[in-house]
Parts: sequence; C-alpha cells; structure tokens
Amino acid sequence: MTDAPEAQVSPKTAAALRAAMTRLFEGRPQRTDGRLTKENLYKEAQVSRATMNRAHAILAEWDAHIASHGKATPGEAKRDATIADLKKRLSKKTQECTLLENKLKAAHTAIAALYHDNEALRQQLDKNVSTTVTPIRPRGPRQRR
Repeated sequence: MTDAPEAQVSPKTAAALRAAMTRLFEGRPQRTDGRLTKENLYKEAQVSRATMNRAHAILAEWDAHIASHGKATPGEAKRDATIADLKKRLSKKTQECTLLENKLKAAHTAIAALYHDNEALRQQLDKNVSTTVTPIRPRGPRQRR
C-alpha cells in the first residue's frame, strides 16, 4: 500500500514546509541562520526531522532546487559575487602598481645616470681652467658706423 506523496504529511505540515522552503530560498529566514540545509528546513517549518522526512515530494523539490541553484543563499551568492569582483579589481590594481613601480625604477635609474653624467661634465669643466667661456652677444639690429 503506497500513499500519495502529499498524503504522507498533513496539509498543514506540507504548507509549513513549503513556506519554510520559500523563505530559505528567498533569503528571509525567521527561525534559522538561513543556510540551505535540511536541518534548517525542518527547524524553519517548526516540524520534527522525522515529519520532514515523510514529505517526499517536498524533499524532492528541495533537492531539485539545491541541485540546480546550489547551496548558496541569495545573500551568500551576492557576497560571493562581490568578493569575486573585488578580487578582480585588486588583481588589476596590483598589475597597475607593478607597472608603475617598474616605470619608477626606470626613471630612477635614468635620473641617477644623468646626475652622474652631469657631475662628470662639471669635474671635466673644472679641470680645464684654461677653457674660457665667451658669452654670446645678444643679437639685435646692427648699428652702422
């Protein structure tokens, strides 16, 4: 003798389990932490585990939903998406910082080389004291004599 799946629990119990299942799937638990576990389902519905286990049709719906959507609650899914986005942005910023750091090191090297070249030229100029630098006259209109 097999009972119809819904006949294994009272209509009131079936309604309580379905309402609890809906609240958990929508991320609005009233009596649990909201994780998508069967333990939370029977606690949310305020029925015993044994009573929940007799509701085969509801448990099949639960299992089908979990199989297609995963065990993440809407809040957890949103959090995970935010974390993934932040990781992606952090990776991009890290690459930008590495590029800028390399450019800074290259600029530092170039500036140091220019500084040393400038110092060498100054020392060479100081050694050649006999060298005189003649200032260039400002050009202007020629004056006739």
